[in-house]
Amino acid sequence: MTASTRVFSFFRLLKQALRGDQQDYTAISTDRAIFLLAIPMILEMGMESVFAIVDVYWVGRLNDNDATATIGLTESMLTLVYSVAMGLSMGATSLVARRVGEKNIRGAEIAGAQAIYIGLAFSVIIMVAGLLFSEDLLRLMGGSEGLIRENSGYTKWMLGGNVTIMMLFLINAIFRGAGDASLAMRTLILANVLNIILDPVFIFGIGDVIPAYGVEGAAIATTIGRGTGVLYQVYHLVFGNGLIKLHRKNMSLRWDLVGTILRIGAEGTSQFLIASASWIFLVRIIQTFGSTAMAGYTYAIRIIIFAILPAWGMANAAATLVGQNLGAGFPDRAERSAWRAAFLNMMFLAIVTIVFLVFAEPLLMFFTTDPEVLHHAIYCLQIISLGYVFYAYGMVISQSFNGAGDTRTPMIINIFGFWIFQIPLAYGLAYTAGWGTSGVYAAISIAESAMAVAGILIFRKGRWKTVKV
Repeated sequence: MTASTRVFSFFRLLKQALRGDQQDYTAISTDRAIFLLAIPMILEMGMESVFAIVDVYWVGRLNDNDATATIGLTESMLTLVYSVAMGLSMGATSLVARRVGEKNIRGAEIAGAQAIYIGLAFSVIIMVAGLLFSEDLLRLMGGSEGLIRENSGYTKWMLGGNVTIMMLFLINAIFRGAGDASLAMRTLILANVLNIILDPVFIFGIGDVIPAYGVEGAAIATTIGRGTGVLYQVYHLVFGNGLIKLHRKNMSLRWDLVGTILRIGAEGTSQFLIASASWIFLVRIIQTFGSTAMAGYTYAIRIIIFAILPAWGMANAAATLVGQNLGAGFPDRAERSAWRAAFLNMMFLAIVTIVFLVFAEPLLMFFTTDPEVLHHAIYCLQIISLGYVFYAYGMVISQSFNGAGDTRTPMIINIFGFWIFQIPLAYGLAYTAGWGTSGVYAAISIAESAMAVAGILIFRKGRWKTVKV
């Protein structure tokens, strides 16, 4: 095959991935299946990370460290919302992928409907808590009274509008489980375009037409953008031509499936709650070093998320392939898919690590020129990125467990990795060893790497192949 033919074939395959043509991912070659699923999933997760980058960029123009710190503190609380959303998404993806692999499309549709019901119920609970207790939550996280007085509106909007986050994750998980990753990608593109347009409008205002809401405006814009994305999802679920459609015949409540999704989702949610709760503890340590350190962390973590979420796209592709291949009765093919996706993810994050180590300062100067904030942000970005190569394998293997319905194994790894190892290490390095915030970042990198190694060793034993869902 000539070089020009290879290039032509690549772009034809890329176009096919972006267009979202329906495929039997259990029958085509493993590399082709990974490519067709991973490209739109990587772009989808990349779009999710753009929310954070755009918000913190425009809020940074306010030159208010308290406003930036509010985003960081709220984001640490939102990780609890993300945890529930991603945990339930695991249950949805696992069941939908397994049913699609079995060629039971109606079963996949019914499972998707149950996941949506569960997500709505959790959203209402979080919304009420967020609207009533936002100021108390910021105070609990170490926010100053001035920060709370001026910026708590941002937290109320983000927690009060959490249903947009929950539904985006859950419905996209249904699409991904069915192999329709392109539709999930287009949803996030629409939501982001609106957020990019509306962020400066609501943050800085337009004359007498729209007042300047400051940091609260970023939350308003994000909620509108995500909410529009959810409406787009619902339209395609009801009226679209995708593999999964919802109508009256498959929308009845099925308590047996609700129980299955909650069981898988509970362990999946526990994975992320364990990680999120530990992350909140780490943020609480960072906040003790002041708003400047917290602002530096917030800027750096936005860039870290920008790189990590596309890598999660590759991990999500592995989860779909594992679930569908197990459903089709091809466990060895499921394992090959996971290892191949992990290797490709490692190559991607190795490149990202080099970029972060070499270009940390110019990347962060896009957000701030404050020398103290920059100092904290550069150390955060560079130290955490040192664990990326291990983490690349770890996230794919973890999602492969989840795609198989084995959410318990990653949960146990997280308990030991985050709470028994990472938190004591972070506290010891930050205070006892006197490393300050750098000790927290070092603990993150070390713990994530150790957890990845543990996951790889357990995955090789192959017990996940026997899980029934």
